[in-house]
Amino acid sequence: MTRLKTVIVFVIFCSIFSCKDDKKGTAEAPQEMGISTFYFIRHAEKDRSDPENSDPELSQDGLGRAMHWDVILKDVALDAIYSTDYRRTSMTAAPTSVNRNIDIQYHDPRIIDIQEFKRENLNKNVLVVGHSNTTPEFVNQMLGEEKYYPMDDDDNGSLFIVQIVNGEATSQRIHINCNCPD
Repeated sequence: MTRLKTVIVFVIFCSIFSCKDDKKGTAEAPQEMGISTFYFIRHAEKDRSDPENSDPELSQDGLGRAMHWDVILKDVALDAIYSTDYRRTSMTAAPTSVNRNIDIQYHDPRIIDIQEFKRENLNKNVLVVGHSNTTPEFVNQMLGEEKYYPMDDDDNGSLFIVQIVNGEATSQRIHINCNCPD
């Protein structure tokens, strides 16, 4: 969604639900107001020529897909890019990072504080590059439910979009085919 469409949806959402929220009368902590959108992808195709290499670079197909992700996300005004600290994830994020002049922030998905991550990225559009297991797990943590399972080993084209509007998270999963040049 473009930023304008997102704002329109936000205004409509607030106008529909504002009276209902006022009548609640609960002592709950106030939710962070705003809209945050997170784009989660798995790293592109890795070089599998050395099965002993635990940190391979991308294959030629993977380099093409990494450039393709940048094209797919070209109309998204990204504010931040996160990646695990592996060559294949860094290389997947690199074209978008370079073309947007946004430094890649490295994170460890095993120890990330989800609430802090949400607060730090409130009202931002964020790209997160991970792995077949960490990407759906991270999405699930953002949603607060077990909705997605580890990705198939050959799935390098899933895009998970998580949008958080006034503390309420929704998601969708889209599979992007890559007609990347060889």
